[in-house]
Amino acid sequence: MDAQGRGRADNIDPADQWVLNPNTGEYELRLSPSAPQSSVPGPRRSDSRGSGRAPRERTATPERTATPGRQQSRAPGQKTGRETGRAPGREVPPQRRRRAEPEPPAGRRSRRPVKKKSKAKKAVVWTGGTMAFVLIATGAAAYAYLKHLEGNVTTTDVGSAGKQGFSKNEAFNILVIGTDKRTGKGNEGYGDSGSVGHADTNILLHVSKDRTNATALSIPRDLIVDVPDCPTKQKDGSEKVIPGTDGVRFNTSLGQDGRDPGCTMRTVEAVTGIPVDHFMMADFNAVKTLTSAVGGVNVCLAHAVNDAKSHLNLPAGESKIEGEQALAFVRTRHAWGNQGDLDRIKVQQQFLASLMRKMASSDTLTSPTKLVSLAEAATKALTVDTGIGKVSTLKDVALELKKVPTKNISFMTVPVLDNPAEAVKATVVVNKTTAPAIFDAIKNDVSFTEVKKKQKAQKDAQAARLKGTKSDASEVRVRILNGGAASGSAQETLQWLQNDEGVLKSENAGNAPAELSKTTLEYGPDQAPQARKLAAILGLSGSAMKPGESVTNSQGLPTITLTLGKDFKGAGVSLTTPTKAPDVEKSTADKVKCAS
Repeated sequence: MDAQGRGRADNIDPADQWVLNPNTGEYELRLSPSAPQSSVPGPRRSDSRGSGRAPRERTATPERTATPGRQQSRAPGQKTGRETGRAPGREVPPQRRRRAEPEPPAGRRSRRPVKKKSKAKKAVVWTGGTMAFVLIATGAAAYAYLKHLEGNVTTTDVGSAGKQGFSKNEAFNILVIGTDKRTGKGNEGYGDSGSVGHADTNILLHVSKDRTNATALSIPRDLIVDVPDCPTKQKDGSEKVIPGTDGVRFNTSLGQDGRDPGCTMRTVEAVTGIPVDHFMMADFNAVKTLTSAVGGVNVCLAHAVNDAKSHLNLPAGESKIEGEQALAFVRTRHAWGNQGDLDRIKVQQQFLASLMRKMASSDTLTSPTKLVSLAEAATKALTVDTGIGKVSTLKDVALELKKVPTKNISFMTVPVLDNPAEAVKATVVVNKTTAPAIFDAIKNDVSFTEVKKKQKAQKDAQAARLKGTKSDASEVRVRILNGGAASGSAQETLQWLQNDEGVLKSENAGNAPAELSKTTLEYGPDQAPQARKLAAILGLSGSAMKPGESVTNSQGLPTITLTLGKDFKGAGVSLTTPTKAPDVEKSTADKVKCAS
């Protein structure tokens, strides 16, 4: 019989079967007060009354410390469980009868009166059980809801253009693409209704490995680029390579000739040298639904705007916008600056910063209604690559983004110049003087904002690894592994070190177990002078040096290990990475700016 049934059979309130054990401070379930029970599980033994035999004499044992489930020895003068009417080893008050329960029959041992348990304790017991049920039910409901959300997400297989899976322990780059496709309710009247969906708005979001900072780099749609050949997956599972084109607008990297977002990702890497891990693509509906889901976004205007083309009509100062009005705000071009795309980009960055602040606010995070609306809107509005296509993975991405303080999220635009080939200036080209420094900083995970002192101390410690005595080149013993560099790089580096730099004790050790994004130099405790010398020859930074355990080469001699990563540019080309970001025009997500 279960505990509840048994309690009712004895006319006992089921809540009273849970009693407080003063020895443990926890509630325990007691099923019966009628007979003493051993506190140690085991077969029930009959006493002298049931068998006719005299009770077995117990042997005295030394006093022991009380432990749960074990009977305690008693102190001199202390009464036993039989003498007190309690079960041995349990200092627990007996069950009380319900109100109006008859007195026990004559001859039956009376129970000691106990202090009545408060209603609050009963409430705790029953509420605890109810909450357990709710949690179980919620877990099942949450799983079902996640599956529902997963059905909302649209994915595109971009093949080798991106990564499969998402790592919580690495820096990552996500290309956010806003298309000008006019699908969706209410969007038919905007601009070119027949657009195939070009890459109209493009932001490369880099999130640092330590999650202290992030950089959002806008890429102008009118930037003149060379779009590379692009393998695309067809509906029937086959692959089709779309030929690249040179000297065209960046926005044609999507949609044109059937190009998918993977083509845009490949174009970004070709222009910047920054590998793109994943993409998120949204259309006009995303702006409308996301802003409505969070209850509107606050924007600021330096002057009143009434734009007949975008239908934006707002007064000067602060306004809260959502839905159609929010879409009009990000589409407006003629109301800002020189009425070009570059000024519109700045306004869009201000809008995204405000959206980030609203999504991270307590007003949003503590509202179940807003969170559900946001989840529905985001999953329906986004198209992503298969590497992050599961809702659980998208949740992980969101949680990693949430770790970055808004004050350390920098917005900037690829430095550009007017296209010198045009008489009437309509397009732009990359500024080859200032842009490479920005690309290198992002590629090497360098922050454009102030970070915590802890991170600064870490960078100082890395720089300190380069300081100290250096061995002669002839004393450096190194094995070289290829960990992602171009084929033949290890042999090329070996010949250069031996013939040009005098590092004669070197060998080609083949391919590394795994590919690395950056070149590393590992060395044992006694090999730091050798490592410093080789780092100086190669132009390696302190962050590339990895103190560790000693290893041996093919001859069984202790050696340091040079692993050439994807950043390797060729034998003799310095691998020094920037430690400080260039000074560029930027804004941060924590500050409110007025569009002008």
